[in-house]
Amino acid sequence: MIDPKLLDDLAKRLAAGVPGGIQSLQQDLQKNFRAVLEAGLRKLDLVTREEFDVQRAVLARTRDKLEQLEQQLAALEQRSTEQ
Repeated sequence: MIDPKLLDDLAKRLAAGVPGGIQSLQQDLQKNFRAVLEAGLRKLDLVTREEFDVQRAVLARTRDKLEQLEQQLAALEQRSTEQ
């Protein structure tokens, strides 16, 4: 999930941008902004950096294996045409 500290920082920035007369409600605004941000981000179907990196590594290994198999197939095809 998204880093809670990042959400807190973003909520604080949003609350700080509120006009001066309303800033007495700043803590409530921060909590509400944070809740809205969390709800919105949950709907986006995001993955964590760790999950992304794992899938990228799996893809790289799969590509390497595919290249090896393509080379083996080419070698076998070469042998069969030579005979």
